[in-house]
Amino acid sequence: MKIRCLLVDDEHFALALLEKYVQAVPDLELVGMCRSPIQAVELLQREPVQLLFLDIQMPMLNGINLLRTVSNKPVTIFTTAYAQYAHEAYDLDAVDYLLKPYSFERFEHAVEKARAVLPGRQPAPELAGYLTVKAERRLVKIPLSDILYIEGWKEYVKIFTATEKIITLESLSQLERTLPAAFFIRVHKSYIVAKQAVGQLDGDALLIGPTRIPVARARKRMVVAALFPAD
Repeated sequence: MKIRCLLVDDEHFALALLEKYVQAVPDLELVGMCRSPIQAVELLQREPVQLLFLDIQMPMLNGINLLRTVSNKPVTIFTTAYAQYAHEAYDLDAVDYLLKPYSFERFEHAVEKARAVLPGRQPAPELAGYLTVKAERRLVKIPLSDILYIEGWKEYVKIFTATEKIITLESLSQLERTLPAAFFIRVHKSYIVAKQAVGQLDGDALLIGPTRIPVARARKRMVVAALFPAD
């Protein structure tokens, strides 16, 4: 089943690049491209759109305010040259925030995140492969299926499996980009969890066995949609 996409950006070259990227992904269907945010609002009112790629700095109506005006919000990926709007974007449940210029690989990763939260789209049934990290003077291969959660800790991260804790000098953001979004999700500035490991949501915390993992307020609706989809 195709994912119906709308592209909104007032810059011609940015829009053309997005169009090229969308056309390179087989399960994305381009519904429309808008250089005017007002035109985009009108199109969203009459066309079913599942995935919205949205610029922020635009004349007359910026992308943040555009999304606030839409009652039935599509899954949204912001595409912008400005990092300072990220908090507002995630408050509006954006699934990702692409900073220009971004590569096709980064675009694909954002689309993978969108697939994971779109209704009726399920991740692949099996998780295979390894995460290779440097721990002390060793290179360690960790089966992806063994990872329960990852915690950011100062300039290090701690990777927890059922049997061990591995400390490595890695960036949590880099691991978020590396791990398959169909199976892992960033739930807090300091935590990534394996979706299959989560047992329940208790208030503002996820339970992985007896361990409580905090969920950031700005990410909670997205996390609930990804981990506890409605039937």
